Amino acid sequence: MHKCTKKKMVYRIMELFYPMVISAVAVLVTLIYTSYLDIRDRRVPFIHWLPMLAVGVTCTSVLLWQMTANVSLVTGYLALVASFLYADYLDNRGRTDSLGLTGYYAESRIFWYFVPVLVLPALSWFVLAPAYSVQLVPWYAMFAGIFGYITWMEYRGWPAPEQKKKGKQKQAAREPNVSDMLGRWYFVLIILIFVSASTMLLMSAGGWGTPALVVLLLSVFCGVFYTFGRMHLFGGADAWALIFIAFCVPVFPFTPLLGVSPLGFLAFSVLINALLLNLVAPVGIFLINILRGNRAPLMYLFFGFPVKGDEIQKEWGFVMEDFEEKDGAVSRRFIGFFDSIRRMYAAEGRVYTKDLREHPEEFTHELSMYKKAGTVWISYAVPFIIPITAGFITAIIFGDFLFAVMKLLAGGY
Repeated sequence: MHKCTKKKMVYRIMELFYPMVISAVAVLVTLIYTSYLDIRDRRVPFIHWLPMLAVGVTCTSVLLWQMTANVSLVTGYLALVASFLYADYLDNRGRTDSLGLTGYYAESRIFWYFVPVLVLPALSWFVLAPAYSVQLVPWYAMFAGIFGYITWMEYRGWPAPEQKKKGKQKQAAREPNVSDMLGRWYFVLIILIFVSASTMLLMSAGGWGTPALVVLLLSVFCGVFYTFGRMHLFGGADAWALIFIAFCVPVFPFTPLLGVSPLGFLAFSVLINALLLNLVAPVGIFLINILRGNRAPLMYLFFGFPVKGDEIQKEWGFVMEDFEEKDGAVSRRFIGFFDSIRRMYAAEGRVYTKDLREHPEEFTHELSMYKKAGTVWISYAVPFIIPITAGFITAIIFGDFLFAVMKLLAGGY
């Protein structure tokens, strides 16, 4: 009887987590392929994420249903995913060109996409919820109002997609505008609404209970990286990789060799492992710079290296120096850390070698200066999606490296 019960428990665990195994395989295949694309082209078309997302969202929905049999929770998860995809559609309408949806036809579809985004949280929080909570009504009203306003503005064609993509809006050249601010930061409010709703459903009697932590963690984690991506503080492909890993494999598919971290949230362990593995590159760059005798302020020795000015178009990376010519002499200075962050956020003032290669006519002055300077310091350009892929593999097999080290230091092994 004891053996029979034990076998049933094992089968039950396998039944629960096999969807995550399927999803993890889909994620791994996609990460390997998109890493190849990012190395080759420094660009990952959004459409390449969709097959993985379809498999992962389906598997996660199945897992949540098997664990809780709570259709309200599953619908809440789907509402969160739909909101992210819809926000990306609003922020990047230019992508519709690749699907053949241009002009008026593309704009007329916006309300069809808006309907499920509006309906799913209503179903989850009110219609299908185990217990109705009047406290969620104002949060849903804000959710519908914010998305509704942005949808209407997008339908009217403001701001133009090319302005958002190329960063041509000059914030300093005009007075602060409520529409401008809302258009830039509205999704932060959407994320806060999901966090608040998930917290209420977690704590309320007859609500989702502890399973609401899944939606809560997904809201915070994915919201942070979507915001970083919009602020140009994080690569678009890198941000989507972490967001979709979280959506597709929110928990470990099986217990890794070093154990599961306290949160049990796989995407966070992937990020930690990726950051730790990525530390190898700066150390290696620093040692190479020292051995070659390259001279620069200490920080830049870790993150860049000099290349020949007349061959810079053959390299990958961002230019780390500003140049100025006066009386026939070229002066140079390294771009400061905070100035670099400002330029990343504004999406202007940074020179990418890919742009030099693809649009040399727009950088004739810069190319001339680089040739006169002789050498130019550029940042190393290994796409972060490579460490993310390595972090995903190591997290699934070994677990969270940081948690393992902390556990070791605390005498846990």
